[in-house]
Amino acid sequence: MDFDLPGDDDPRRLVVRQWLAEHPSPSGRDLAEAGYVAPHWPRPWGLDADPIEQIIIDEELAAAGVHRPPNQIGIGWAGPTLLAAGNEAQKDRYLFPILSGEEFWCQLFSEPGAGSDLASLSTTAVRDGDTYVVNGSKVWTSIAHVSKFGILIARTDPDASKQRGISYFICPMDAPGVEVRPIVEMTGVHLFNEVFLDEVRIPAENLVGEENRGWDLAKVTLANERVSLSTGGVLWGRGPSASDLVTLARHHGVADPLLRQRLVQMHIEGELLRLLRLRTVSAAIKGTQPGPEASIRKVFADEHGQRLMALALDLAGAGALLAEPGPFGGEQDMWRYGFLFSPALTIGGGTAEVQRNIIGERVLGLPAEPQP
Repeated sequence: MDFDLPGDDDPRRLVVRQWLAEHPSPSGRDLAEAGYVAPHWPRPWGLDADPIEQIIIDEELAAAGVHRPPNQIGIGWAGPTLLAAGNEAQKDRYLFPILSGEEFWCQLFSEPGAGSDLASLSTTAVRDGDTYVVNGSKVWTSIAHVSKFGILIARTDPDASKQRGISYFICPMDAPGVEVRPIVEMTGVHLFNEVFLDEVRIPAENLVGEENRGWDLAKVTLANERVSLSTGGVLWGRGPSASDLVTLARHHGVADPLLRQRLVQMHIEGELLRLLRLRTVSAAIKGTQPGPEASIRKVFADEHGQRLMALALDLAGAGALLAEPGPFGGEQDMWRYGFLFSPALTIGGGTAEVQRNIIGERVLGLPAEPQP
């Protein structure tokens, strides 16, 4: 890394600490108004913070036990797209409720016949006066059942090339004709949903950017899905981390030499992920877009998450056969759920195979995979 992390007496740290002293239990709205939810966003929604200041704020909030609102799709994907292409009325209406967590968002992209080849989507949006009439279905839509709005891509020009005839909309999830059906996972809960759109009327003012140019915005959204400067657990930013498992192991002790070796490996991988994050920060400081290293980090982080959850299961011993115990027979917290959820890590947001193709072609310079 070609930069030093700020010391404990850095004035920027003192500003955050003073604010935390005045707001010991801040609400989502408090954090949003202070610019601490997405500090890299422009004012008034953020602080125009550079990557170093983002790290400072992340570290100080974490040290104080303060958590940002859990609105990952809204804050991480929808919000940046609205910042890039939304009009002023859309920014004024949607951005602060996104940041505060008052309005959750989902992503209405994938379809039964359009996943990795997203541009092959068949959902249509036909202009009818001041509205667009939308028909189609979406699948694998996270948190659709609790979302106020969804970012939707639909085909508005069936005669254009498949990437040119797509438009980008804000879809109210309580609009007549929107039906959400749960997809119950083996975890016993449901995060994903099917969404059916039957003659759904979306106001024309909910079009983001230009008609038929939505594919460009979809790429902005997907890029934000893979790159983040924030830290978090191994379940796409949620849940426990390698350091959490190592802390448990220190407290309880591990005698088995093979389990000890695996714990050391998890610690090493956790450190490598931290350094990959700093590499992303270093690129941002230089004004360089992360590019293909986002795929490197995603592959490594997701497979690390699967290995970590498998180790946690083994540390639980025979208790892992029961519904409740976590590692060392303690409370399961996110461990059991994490193990059952972890196979999804290398599928969602672009499969590990797709990410390796990107790495092979754009990093290693290998020939592109033949098209069928």
